[in-house]
Amino acid sequence: MSTLVVCLHRGEPLPGVDPPVVGRAAVESLVTAVGVEDPEDSRVNCLLEGLRVADDLSDATVAVISGTGETVSADRQVARQIDDLVAEFDPDSAVVVVDSAEDERLVPIIESRLPVDAVDRVVVRQARDIESTYYLLKQFLADEQLRKTVLVPLGAALIAFPALLFVADSPALAVGTIAAAFGVYLLYKGLGIGTYLARLPGDIREALYSGQVSLVTYVVAGGLALVGAFAGVLSASSMRAEAVGVVILGMRFAFDAVPWLTAAALAASTGRLLDELIQDEGIGSAYVNLPFVAVAVGLAVRGFSAYFLERSGVFEAMRVPATEFGPIAFDGLVLTSAERLAVFIIASIFVSLVGVRVAAYISGNDVEVPIEEGSS
Repeated sequence: MSTLVVCLHRGEPLPGVDPPVVGRAAVESLVTAVGVEDPEDSRVNCLLEGLRVADDLSDATVAVISGTGETVSADRQVARQIDDLVAEFDPDSAVVVVDSAEDERLVPIIESRLPVDAVDRVVVRQARDIESTYYLLKQFLADEQLRKTVLVPLGAALIAFPALLFVADSPALAVGTIAAAFGVYLLYKGLGIGTYLARLPGDIREALYSGQVSLVTYVVAGGLALVGAFAGVLSASSMRAEAVGVVILGMRFAFDAVPWLTAAALAASTGRLLDELIQDEGIGSAYVNLPFVAVAVGLAVRGFSAYFLERSGVFEAMRVPATEFGPIAFDGLVLTSAERLAVFIIASIFVSLVGVRVAAYISGNDVEVPIEEGSS
C-alpha cells in the first residue's frame, strides 16, 4: 500500500523552487535552503518531520505542498498540487504533516481527494503553548460576533469606570455599578432575552392577524399582575419593617398580591385554552390543567402566607360565622393557624386533582386501573 507523506504549508513562497516538491533528495535540499534563509522558520521542523515519517513507513513518498498567501487562491493552489500528486503516484492514503494550527485548516482539501490516515502537527516544544494561544486569539479576533459579545462590554466597562469615579468620587459605587450592569448583560445574553424581544413583534403581529384570544387575555393578565403587585406593595408599606422584619413584609405582600396574580395566571391560561379550542386540532392535557394549577398554587401560597402572618400576630384567628339553613343551624367555629393552613393545603390538592381528572377526561387519556378478580 503506497502512502503519500504531505508536508503542508500556506504562507511565504518556498525559496528557489516551485511546489510541489517531491522525493527525499528534493525535500532535503529544500530543508537546507529554508534553514539557511531563516533558521527560526518553523517550516524546517515540518520538513524534517515529513522525512522522519517517510522513513518510518514502507513504500512512502514525501512531498511538500505550499500555497502563497492566505486567500482562496492559496487554497486552490494546494488543491491543484494535490490533484497532480494523486494523478502521478496514485497513493492509497496520505499522512499530513503541518507546523501550525493555521496550516491544519487545509487538511479537508486533501481529505476530499484521498483518505488521510493521520495528521502530524509538529511544533517546537518551547513555542507550543504560545503558538496555540496566538492561534486561538487570532480566531477570536476574526469572529465578529464574539468581538461584539465580549470586547464591546469590556471596553464599555473600562470607559465607564473612570467616568463613574469622576462623577461619584467613590470606587465602591463605581465597581458596584459596573458589576450590576455586567450582571444584567450576562442575564440578557444567558436567558436569550434579545432573541425573545426580536421575535416578539412578529408573534404579536401573527396573533393579531390570526385572531388569537390569548393576546387579549395576556394583556388582561399583565394588568391583573400589576394590580396585584401594587396591592402587595401597598399592604407591605403600611407596616414598619423594623417592627415585623423583612420575612413578614414579604408574607404580607404575598398574601395580598396572590389573589390578583392567581387571577392573572388564570386569565392567561384560559386564553391559551380557548385558542386551542378555536383551532380545533385537539386539546392537550397540559392546556386543560393550567387553570387548575394556577388556582392550586394560589391557594397554597395564600395559606402559607396567612399562617406566618397569623403566627406573628398580624392576623387574628380565622372565624367561621354562625349560619342557618332552614332547620339546620351552624354555631360557627374558630380555626387555629395550623387548621387554617391545613384547609388551604387540602383545597389546593383537591383543585389540582380535579384538574388532572378533567384534563384526562377531555384529552381522552383517562387512566384505567385494572382490577384482578379473585378466582372463585
